[in-house]
Amino acid sequence: MSQVITITNEDILQQVKLSYKIPEIIEQIVNRQIITTAANEAGITVETEELQETANKFRFMNKLLGADETWKWLNKHSLSLDDFEEIVHYTVLSGKLTAHLFADKVEPYFYEHQLDYASAVIYEMVVDDEDLATELFYAITEEEMSFYEVAQQYIQDVELRRKGGYRGIVQRQEMKPEISAAVFAATPPQMLKPILTSKGVHLILVEEIIQPKLDEKVRLEIISSLFAEWLNREFEKVEIVSKLELNNKID
Repeated sequence: MSQVITITNEDILQQVKLSYKIPEIIEQIVNRQIITTAANEAGITVETEELQETANKFRFMNKLLGADETWKWLNKHSLSLDDFEEIVHYTVLSGKLTAHLFADKVEPYFYEHQLDYASAVIYEMVVDDEDLATELFYAITEEEMSFYEVAQQYIQDVELRRKGGYRGIVQRQEMKPEISAAVFAATPPQMLKPILTSKGVHLILVEEIIQPKLDEKVRLEIISSLFAEWLNREFEKVEIVSKLELNNKID
């Protein structure tokens, strides 16, 4: 006979405590209240059409294609239909507050930090020995070996080796300063001289430099970053009074 285990609200709270999740949950609660209060003060309202559109997107993203799948998902997460509607409402409210606060600040921010959004298509490998890196650099530039051939011999990571060291499109802000300076000074396609960092000696082939462009992806990245910074500042202003009961006993 299988064992029956009953889970109570107290069990859930205790597990949250034992998983060190209390600070994270408190932060989420406070952020939720900050956003709701700010939206109300700004006079932001949510329309029925916006709720329906967001609910449809939510169901699609979570593969809730029918009523049965939706109810199963709600039961799995111990959510009522009212809870689901609250999630959707908060999602719309948060998005509209973000746009209200920062939609007109995205372009100025982008042009002020334009260089940070430049990117490059690169191939890369890292070796431990500087003399070896120099030897491989000349072997590649003098066409004794291709970058791919060198990568097959010296890259330890299996997946990266299979791709011949191809890193794809890498943003400037993802690179170490000493690497980004060399990469964005290159005239592609160009093999860079070995670059020494704390990780080792980098051999990098720059295939293409991609100039920054304010597309929808970058726009979303910027506005999300601005909103997160604002929320962090607002969070720091809040005095949090926690009334959680602790089981600490001192004999």
